[in-house]
Amino acid sequence: MPDSRIDIEQLSINTIRTLAIDAVQKANSGHPGMPLGMAPIAYALYYKTMKHNPANPNWLNRDRFVLSAGHGSMLLYSILHLSGYKVSLDDLKNFRQWNSITPGHPELGHTAGVETTTGPLGQGFATAIGMAIARDYLAALFNKDDIKIIDHVIFGICSDGDLMEGVSHEAASLAGHLKLGKLVFFYDDNKITIDGKTDISYSDDVQKRFESYGWLVLTILDVNDSDQVDRAIKLCRSSCDKPTLIITKTHIGYGSPNKQDKSSSHGAPLGEEEVKLTKRNLGMAEDKTFFVPMEVYSHFKGIAECGQEAEDMWNEKVDEYKRKYPKDYALFESVMNYEFDKEWLNHLPKFEDYSEKIATRVASGKVLNAAAIDIPTLVGGSADLNESNMTHIKSSTSFSAEERKGKNIHFGIREHAMGSVLNGMAIYGGLVPFGATFLIFSDYMRPAIRLAALMRQKVIYVFTHDSIGLGEDGPTHQPIEQIASLRAIPNLVVIRPADANETVEAWKYAINHTGGPVALILTRQKLPILDQNKYGSAKGLQYGAYIVKNSVAKPDLLLIATGSEVSLSLKAAEQLEAEGKNVRVISFPSWEIFEQQSDEYKNQILPTEIKTRVSVEMGIGMGWQKYIGDSGEVMSIEIFGASAPDNILYEKYGFTVENVIVAAKRVLSKT
Repeated sequence: MPDSRIDIEQLSINTIRTLAIDAVQKANSGHPGMPLGMAPIAYALYYKTMKHNPANPNWLNRDRFVLSAGHGSMLLYSILHLSGYKVSLDDLKNFRQWNSITPGHPELGHTAGVETTTGPLGQGFATAIGMAIARDYLAALFNKDDIKIIDHVIFGICSDGDLMEGVSHEAASLAGHLKLGKLVFFYDDNKITIDGKTDISYSDDVQKRFESYGWLVLTILDVNDSDQVDRAIKLCRSSCDKPTLIITKTHIGYGSPNKQDKSSSHGAPLGEEEVKLTKRNLGMAEDKTFFVPMEVYSHFKGIAECGQEAEDMWNEKVDEYKRKYPKDYALFESVMNYEFDKEWLNHLPKFEDYSEKIATRVASGKVLNAAAIDIPTLVGGSADLNESNMTHIKSSTSFSAEERKGKNIHFGIREHAMGSVLNGMAIYGGLVPFGATFLIFSDYMRPAIRLAALMRQKVIYVFTHDSIGLGEDGPTHQPIEQIASLRAIPNLVVIRPADANETVEAWKYAINHTGGPVALILTRQKLPILDQNKYGSAKGLQYGAYIVKNSVAKPDLLLIATGSEVSLSLKAAEQLEAEGKNVRVISFPSWEIFEQQSDEYKNQILPTEIKTRVSVEMGIGMGWQKYIGDSGEVMSIEIFGASAPDNILYEKYGFTVENVIVAAKRVLSKT
């Protein structure tokens, strides 16, 4: 007599497969090979293993699933549909179409049950590691011996491409070092990429590689053997002191008579005839599309019930926690809602010694340390540059394998992984993560920054050594195009403060900001502290640009500057005024914030009738023309830097008071 359990399991798995290939075929676009191969893992996780509630995809203590191989999105959409998430058959039929909730690659906030945006290979893998760090930090902060309100597993699927990308090496090394347990990735080892077999470019011993990182490595020799799959999952669940990689032997395009184990099944529809042949091969109805047998729907019905029951039990546990530990619960609730006690604002440093000079990176360190005392989930670190970035939180220990309550995360020299891990920490919720490096090395983490912006995540970047002012380290370390490059990313707020007090305001903005990441651009060199009694208040930073020094009469000239160049422009303005010119100096720390202001405010700062304008910024001038106009002049650097003391560089590259005055007079002479 046949085993009905196995029959319904196989029917369910094959339904996942056929839904995926039908959607790709209808869209005439997509990746059918991976869903065909990995359907047994999706089934095993969502039906047998994971603690999740389709009725509440955001339940805090759910198990997470990250499809790092985001090109296989139809695998995820199919299992979400069958499991009872708000992904209908019509949504599957609209795969990759305008306004569909089933886009080509999974997007956070777009589809119920999608935990993070994936597609750029390696990003999901590293992001999941950030989720695990956030989970362990919050668990250490709030869990009690008798009540654990945060206790779950993070699962994922990664591909050959994920593991080839460099970010996976960085992130896997960090995860192993930190012994992040309850983190499990299935490696879809199908030995095929777009160009053909992986052996044309890839001969890593993945098992040895991950074991050397400190991971537990298991193997499933046949993904279609449910006993092997169940046994591997059971084994990894018992390992809590290290992350787990399960090498899963699969066949890309499984079941396709003519495309199984071929790269042609990776990124293109199978074709109408091959879809029918594949369905016939799998024992499915070849004349029906988007067909789900009623017994499969019935089989999956229990997931919603079990998920709700699990959440209800958790809610009871939280109620008990609330009764036993009211203060901790109040903090927990405020943290998860980002409702921090505003007392932190009263403890920020004030810089009132106007005879002093201080680098904005140093001021930033003072602000960070003050805020971290009052904000329990302000957590982060640098890419091995704490002493240079000034990002060490002195009131806390380090986050480590032995100590999960530490706020200081030592990312190591892994900028790319740092960026992706920050994304995972932010996505998890409750944390205000920050990461630091030299501005020039933001290039190493750009893919992760872009994803943070795309997902509108609350991440703070501390980028120091912001110009040729860093001096002798030379062109390899002197950012020229980086600020403009960062400004080009939608949803990313870039702030370059002019002095210590603007730095305070920049941090206030960054911590309070929702809707995307914030990049703080800070100096290595010391800058004057602008006299708040003489010049415009640094609080003007909240508007993106403000008048730091106005003229007594209608301005003849607008000097517009950011960062260290504001004090330079103020000196030039004083000399120009001594010659009878009316000069307004504008501190312009953030284009993005300024663009959010009303037209009335914008015209108040940059009156349209005043065409004589000069912008002063040590970087490429791209973008400044919008604010300068055709009659103005952009003072910029359009070549790479050089190795020399900063004062020599300023002279050689034209960033002196004298040159600002020359540029101003050149503009004034046109009128």
